Amino acid sequence: MWLILSILSAFFAAVTSILAKIGIENVNSNLATAIRTLVVVIMSWLIVFTTNAQTGIHDISNKSWLYLILSGLATGLSWLCYYAAIKSGQVSKVVAVDKASVILTFIMAFIFLGEKFTQKSIIGAILIGIGTFIMVI
Repeated sequence: MWLILSILSAFFAAVTSILAKIGIENVNSNLATAIRTLVVVIMSWLIVFTTNAQTGIHDISNKSWLYLILSGLATGLSWLCYYAAIKSGQVSKVVAVDKASVILTFIMAFIFLGEKFTQKSIIGAILIGIGTFIMVI
């Protein structure tokens, strides 16, 4: 199931980039990010209430709250930078650099989560890096 959801995530991320580039024309990138974020917040809470997931809010530990809040701040900063980048740059190049986050995530997962490097994952990360470089030049 994770693979199907990952493919859908990639598809919707691609659609997001195209729609954002079209929609951001003549709009301040910070304002565009705020509008997008508001839509995501409303949609997320609708899903939470539709699935009755709100009942678990009292069970969230302080540690989870802290890391979820930090993750939200990182997401917000990422989105603000992303929208500013697509406002002035080519979406195909911005997305290529943005998706280099795969390499950074790979390294951080090793350092902070203890995930293991494999020969296959190292080769994949190197190829992503080369691909990003080629797409940007």
